[in-house]
Amino acid sequence: MSRLEPLVSTTRILTREDQSTIAYVQDSVEIPPGTVFLGGFRSDMTGTKAGALAAHCRTRGQAFLRFDYFGHGASSGDFRQGSIGRWLADALAVLDRLTVGPQILVGSSMGGWIALLVALARPERIAALIGIAPAPDFTEDLIWNRLSAQERRQLLERGELLHPSAYEENAIPFTRKLIEEGRDHLLLRGPIGIRCPVHLLHGMKDPDVPYETSLRLSRCLPETDVVVELIEDGDHRLSRDQDLARLMTALDGFTRRLRASGSPSGRRDSPDSRG
Repeated sequence: MSRLEPLVSTTRILTREDQSTIAYVQDSVEIPPGTVFLGGFRSDMTGTKAGALAAHCRTRGQAFLRFDYFGHGASSGDFRQGSIGRWLADALAVLDRLTVGPQILVGSSMGGWIALLVALARPERIAALIGIAPAPDFTEDLIWNRLSAQERRQLLERGELLHPSAYEENAIPFTRKLIEEGRDHLLLRGPIGIRCPVHLLHGMKDPDVPYETSLRLSRCLPETDVVVELIEDGDHRLSRDQDLARLMTALDGFTRRLRASGSPSGRRDSPDSRG
């Protein structure tokens, strides 16, 4: 079979040390860099953006991997027991055990926060990062800080708060664990030491994560090249054809840059990537 022919995507299982399982789909080819998609809060790997990225990478002979976090999609676990740290650990397990060589991370919403944390934890493996309506620190800034005093009290006393969702029929549980553990991973309180190039896509009509979050994030990345692409009529999901086209353009730009340079990573300190 030719490397550029469509590959058959099969869901596979990665078993963690605690016997929990991570469901993933991987299209493996030999031409670097690879791409890893990190989904959002309560999303799974069957979404529009993940599927579009998979098809795009296949036609270009580029490795692509998508997966479900603990308590999401086809992976094991109770969502209520999840946390930012747990989902970060899942992402690191996927990166360490299932990929080889430099990777481009594509993080959507919460996945943008997880991607930033992965890039900090494995700087030698991450060549570039794309954030789609990235939501770093959302547990603090977009949940806790928006709760009333009564809602905060209920969350702390009962251990969770059910909150209506615009994307699901049933209310979403915000747990005390999610809020308190999330504080161990906050990033927007100071400089973030990521050195790979970053491209942020954010809709200016995003009702869930304000586009100012991406502007704030860019100011927290003083050690790297950052592009913030604001989409005037874009919503939170950015799944329209024109939004997906912007995403693929950003990915192809990083891929061409990395392949042309021959550098194992896109970090600014790489001799081959300097102007």
